[in-house]
Amino acid sequence: MTGFCDLAWQNTTALRAAIDGLPFNRELTAGMLSRDRFQFYVIQDALYLDQYARILAMAGARGPDGPTLRLFAESALEAVAVEQALHGEYLTRFGADATNAEPSPDCLSYTSFLLATAYHEPWEVLLAAVLPCFWIYWEVGKAIARQTPPNNPYQAWIDTYSDEAFGNAVRAVIAATDAAAAGASEAVRQRMMTAFVRSTQYEYLFWDGAYQQREWPAVAAPVGGD
Repeated sequence: MTGFCDLAWQNTTALRAAIDGLPFNRELTAGMLSRDRFQFYVIQDALYLDQYARILAMAGARGPDGPTLRLFAESALEAVAVEQALHGEYLTRFGADATNAEPSPDCLSYTSFLLATAYHEPWEVLLAAVLPCFWIYWEVGKAIARQTPPNNPYQAWIDTYSDEAFGNAVRAVIAATDAAAAGASEAVRQRMMTAFVRSTQYEYLFWDGAYQQREWPAVAAPVGGD
């Protein structure tokens, strides 16, 4: 019997191919992505990961047993810590600071969706929602690592997401999600699939938004009174 994660992966085949074909990822692979676009991405990803780490902690706390809590407290959060260190390295190199940055529309929408899922959906649905961020980054990282030329200026990013240690965390979350789905009702599994697809769509939007450097529409200055 095909597990939930295999079905979810199959259902997002076209969408994931579109992610691979995004200008951001194609230019990053070639080492030609502009610094401005990558810096925009790193700042937004730093803001995203701050919220994502909290959501993973919630996933662990809401889990059914001790092993699940340890999975998210140790393996998953350690993977996020590595990502955060990578972003800190790039931000230092760029002389940039994410502390006072505003989340972009794509970043805020994605984290708001995950937070709403964490608070209002069954635990199994939350697992399906957080999985694409892990899984897609690992697959994209491996694909880029196979294709990129030597001396890519973003090699540290590529190495992080193609690393086997990151892959171990991904496989652990996949296994936990499959186990959760196996014990869930058909109605909950359908909601899990919806959440997995939605997060995959947000992954597309996040990379596309970074390439476009998509920000909030400008607001006119308020008109003063007498």
